[in-house]
Amino acid sequence: MFETYILPVIIFAVIGAAAGGLLVLGTKFFAVEVDETVSKITDALPNANCGACGYSGCAGYAKAVAAGEAPTNKCKPGGAAAAKKIAEILGQEALETEREVAYVRCNGCKEATEERYNFISTQSCAATERFYNGKGVCRTGCDGLGDCAAVCDNDAICIVNGVAVVNPDKCMACGKCVAACPNHLIVIRPEKQHVDVRCSSKDPGKLAKDVCKNSCIGCKLCEKKCPVGAITVTDNHATIDYTKCTNCGACAAACPRKCIENRKAG
Repeated sequence: MFETYILPVIIFAVIGAAAGGLLVLGTKFFAVEVDETVSKITDALPNANCGACGYSGCAGYAKAVAAGEAPTNKCKPGGAAAAKKIAEILGQEALETEREVAYVRCNGCKEATEERYNFISTQSCAATERFYNGKGVCRTGCDGLGDCAAVCDNDAICIVNGVAVVNPDKCMACGKCVAACPNHLIVIRPEKQHVDVRCSSKDPGKLAKDVCKNSCIGCKLCEKKCPVGAITVTDNHATIDYTKCTNCGACAAACPRKCIENRKAG
């Protein structure tokens, strides 16, 4: 009876105790030390893991900050609130943080331009660009199929009259929409910037005029009217230097095509 019932129980108990002991020893010898500072910084971040800070994710950024390899104000979704929390954790003064938002540089609405065909396949900007080089007569314009809206976690982007539009109040500047746009029409810029060129076309003036009523034709009137030299025209396209722009709106007022937007005036 001992060999039949009791001995097996004893053997299994010994094996179980040995296995448990090995697990305890393994946990002790192979344990990974957790840096409390990194954990606290990670908790202070919004955990969007968007990569807008230049690191693989929130954990990677937290490690870099804790090691003194990155500033405390690089988290765009977290903004000033996250920067302040991180500074408090490190016992430092909070660095100044400028709020940024995404902006779509295209105003090729349905009244301004036309489509070359009706795209009835997978409703994706990437698909229509990959297989048919876009669906509009303007080859560099917004396809309006919402790839940018699909990746936005805050519902900050919607398609209005055939063109993607960003709601700055909801935007976290994570940059996911920038990566999703196949025509590279979306940029991240300072929220305080009221003046911007709402066109990305670099086509010669006549061609740009033929394909879209709201296109930049590279006439350089904006460049001539800017009092601080903040706007230049290169490759038939106007570009604003935000470090110089004072938001005066002179370029927007001078643009005969009304492709430069001045939200402050509106």
